[in-house]
Amino acid sequence: MRVDGREIPVTGSLLQPLTRRTSDIIRVVLAALGVGVVIAGSMITRPEWLALERSISPIVGVLNPAQSNLVYLLYGIAILILPFAILIELVLGRHWKLLAGYAAAGLVAGLLLSITGTGLSAPKWHFQVPDKLDNTFLQQFLDDPRWIAMLAAVLTVSSPWLPVRARRWMWFLLLAFAPIHLVVSTVVPARAMFGLAVGWLVGAVIVLAVGTPALEVPLDAAVRVLAKRGFTVTAFTVVRPSGPGPLILSAAVAGPQRLLTVELYGKNQRSYGALRQLWRWLTFRSSETAPLHGSMHRAVEHRALMAIAIGDLGMAAHAPVAVASLDRGWMLYAHTVPCGKALAELDEKVLPGLWQSLDSLHRKQIALGDLRPDEIRIEDGVIRFGGFVGAELGATDAQVQSDVAQLLVTTAAIFGRDVAVRAAIAGLGEQSVLTASRRLTKSGMPSGIRKSVPDWKSVVSGTREEVRKQTGQDRIEAEQITRFSRKSIIQLVLLVALVYVAYPFISAVPTFFSQLRTANWWWAFAGLALSSLTYIGTAAALWACASGVVSFRNLVIMQIANTFAATTTPARVGGLALSVRFLQKGGLGAVRATAAVALQQAVQVLTHISLLVFFSIAAGTSADLSHFVPDATILYLLAGVGVGIIGTFMFVPKLRRWLNTSVRPQLQEVLGELTDLARDPKRFAIIIAGCAALTLGQALALWASVEAFGGGTTFVTVTIVTMIGGTLASAAPTPGGVGAVEAALIGGLAAFGLPIEVAVPSVLLYRVLTCWLPVFCGWQVMRWMTNKNMI
Repeated sequence: MRVDGREIPVTGSLLQPLTRRTSDIIRVVLAALGVGVVIAGSMITRPEWLALERSISPIVGVLNPAQSNLVYLLYGIAILILPFAILIELVLGRHWKLLAGYAAAGLVAGLLLSITGTGLSAPKWHFQVPDKLDNTFLQQFLDDPRWIAMLAAVLTVSSPWLPVRARRWMWFLLLAFAPIHLVVSTVVPARAMFGLAVGWLVGAVIVLAVGTPALEVPLDAAVRVLAKRGFTVTAFTVVRPSGPGPLILSAAVAGPQRLLTVELYGKNQRSYGALRQLWRWLTFRSSETAPLHGSMHRAVEHRALMAIAIGDLGMAAHAPVAVASLDRGWMLYAHTVPCGKALAELDEKVLPGLWQSLDSLHRKQIALGDLRPDEIRIEDGVIRFGGFVGAELGATDAQVQSDVAQLLVTTAAIFGRDVAVRAAIAGLGEQSVLTASRRLTKSGMPSGIRKSVPDWKSVVSGTREEVRKQTGQDRIEAEQITRFSRKSIIQLVLLVALVYVAYPFISAVPTFFSQLRTANWWWAFAGLALSSLTYIGTAAALWACASGVVSFRNLVIMQIANTFAATTTPARVGGLALSVRFLQKGGLGAVRATAAVALQQAVQVLTHISLLVFFSIAAGTSADLSHFVPDATILYLLAGVGVGIIGTFMFVPKLRRWLNTSVRPQLQEVLGELTDLARDPKRFAIIIAGCAALTLGQALALWASVEAFGGGTTFVTVTIVTMIGGTLASAAPTPGGVGAVEAALIGGLAAFGLPIEVAVPSVLLYRVLTCWLPVFCGWQVMRWMTNKNMI
């Protein structure tokens, strides 16, 4: 590179790769979304748009026919000569290489819109101007999407290289296409809007591939800026190519400094920074984010000012040299090379001074926000900090705590967790370290820390555990940093699922309410009371399976919340997970809690089968159970699927390893619990009685619902229908078995001779009593238990 008669060598590549051109990528994404919106609008809402345009045209179209023709004529002439005007601008600007991109954009856009079901359709343009220029000649271009697409494509490709004023006028002319049609009281052709969107997309893709002037790094301007500051650059070396962060170069200069670090921020870094700020603002709480910077210039300027402020305290590893705006939207930030040795090169004796220096900055209300190992250095026993990308003056408590958490992770990764935590407690006090340790989570660690610390996940979790041990705490609750926690997202998903699965029931509500007028409400209240046996029985069985460790009262309350979790997830897996979580909060280990729930489910299955056999025998020959016996083909198919699953688990190493490491210990735990149950008759009886209460409570609730609408069947029959129909419906993939349960129960009651006009409202009332009322109560109970830290 030659600057002002001097040859300055540049070592390394300055070109930014395609995957790092944030602005160009955003342009392509927006163009693709534009094409999708036009297609969706044309296919779905085109009639509504046409009606809207026809209603607006009389209002906007204030011109008489002669004036409308004149406006259309003038605009048509402008659109016709626009591509030639763009070409002339490129030639006058001597952008010879861009002519290939100009031609490629127009050709690709035209070809894409010429593709039809029978092949390529050539445009039918005739350029011979008639003796009297009229709208007919110009309409062949204005209404042809290929011409509009070619215009949009070539203008998108050429825009970065055109003068600002000319570029704005050209885009104004092209985008005035729709308003002009409304003014002259005509409908905007949908194909022309599609051509405009396709042309923009083609041009955006070519710009991404070819690049823009903003990719050209103005190193010559940087050399002149540094020369004005008294630093004569003799050579540049690329330290880190530009990407999400700046282009970092090492500049050799004449003088006592010898070397400077030059950071250059371009258009793509500005776009990435804006997106990152927006994302943090959307996802993190307001107390966790610093005020947004209005521009890249302000962000770089703020960083330099923070370096000056920390340098005045004698703790900055480098000093700013220059901050300046360069050509083509680039920003320069030059500073001295960081002094001293890196933290990783020293021993643990520096830790007391390190924590004391950080505390001194915090007392001055300065937070660093970037405490990576490379940004902490020591010179002659003095701690010095670098970076300052996230540094803030007037720091909040959240930013101070974030600094402490980051330094805990950094020092633990270098010196070990025990030494790092002990030094932090000695320097800041136990309470300060304990408060900051709540931020030792993924969301609490900046991306710089996660990238610079090897195996950061284990370091973060290990450091938090070490703080817990040294402070004597039972548990360290994670700090809520993001706007939306994992619990709130799960609850939102569950609520949406509940609304989705409840929609079929809601649609049948009017008919159901009309049938309720004939119901016997005493039987309905009896069914509601009898359904409470299911909660008490399940709680008793789970209490006995957990050896009475947890509170029986809280277990009964948890069963109400369990109804919501089980109904909003397929196969009731949410209820099982909630039970395990509750037992863990109650003091059981993860394996022990899982085994207790598995034991309760195993005994429930055995009890269910035993009651089914008993009531089937009690029903006698009068009960025809063939309605519930699957066809032999289905049985063979199920057997074949079962054998295939067993074979897959036996011959796939990963699945076999999962069985040995995860399933086998829990299975052994359950078998051991079953053995212990045989030796403890009292506990065994409680579990059996609780499981039986669940099944019989459901049957009693359905029987009471049938009696509420006049009855017509026996309790034994209803019990068989409840058990068989519920078992078949439990295999349904819908959350809570919604739809499948209703169909199975109605079909079962009808198969035993109950009239359909009684079976349908009876089953719906049963589902209201045992499912929907508990679900809406369970949502509130689940939130209450979450706030009480019970789940």
